[in-house]
Amino acid sequence: MALHIRYINDCDAPGFVDLLGGIFEHSPWVAERVYLLRPFSSLANLHEAMVNVVRQASSEKRLQLLQAHPELAGKEAAAGKLTDASKREQAGAGLNQCSAEELARIEQLNQAYAARFGFPFIIAVSGLDKLQIIAAMEQRLEHEADEEFARALGEVEKIALIRLEKLIDE
Repeated sequence: MALHIRYINDCDAPGFVDLLGGIFEHSPWVAERVYLLRPFSSLANLHEAMVNVVRQASSEKRLQLLQAHPELAGKEAAAGKLTDASKREQAGAGLNQCSAEELARIEQLNQAYAARFGFPFIIAVSGLDKLQIIAAMEQRLEHEADEEFARALGEVEKIALIRLEKLIDE
């Protein structure tokens, strides 16, 4: 059920946060801050406002945002504790159909990545398959910390746009 941007603009604060609080994984504070910036002229305008709220947040708050994301094909998936959006996104990339060897490699890469950077590996999986994701994990482990922090935030912004596009129909 896609909603029109006018409907989003007309929501009260609790309704707005209820609808948009999961756009940035487990970070309703983004929607709470963006609510005060209404009205939005378009989906793109709403996304831009949300991205700007994140970019203007403290480094600590942005790190918390990254840390709120689940591992890809990780322990949250195995325990059935992914958000509905994450479950759909990971399944769409085939991460719910990995072989034992692929799962072991992803687990190894998840652990190495988290140890190196302090947050889980994040990638907008839409349009990617599990082998492309594994290759990206291997490649991004080579990044410097600042570069990877920025890259992960960029991926979060892409994920947010994809989620908004599924929710809002202009």
